Amino acid sequence: MKKQPQRMCVSCRAMHPKKSLIRLVLSPEGEICLDPTGRKPGRGAYVCRNRTCLQQAIRQHRFDRNFKSRIDEAVVSSLTAELEAL
Repeated sequence: MKKQPQRMCVSCRAMHPKKSLIRLVLSPEGEICLDPTGRKPGRGAYVCRNRTCLQQAIRQHRFDRNFKSRIDEAVVSSLTAELEAL
């Protein structure tokens, strides 16, 4: 049986399977974007696919701290739109 990779949510700090989380990535060019495949190069941050974790991560600037830069409003709106689609 193959092991599932585990990642930690930046908001609730709970470990979940990688496939059940949403990944944001800071590319080597300095751009923060969504990574639906989970394979883009760069520093990644994971968040649960529920509204409360996402809102808490945005409100407490967890992505900003993780990437050491401000997250763009367009990325935040695309994150919330993706969550609405689920």
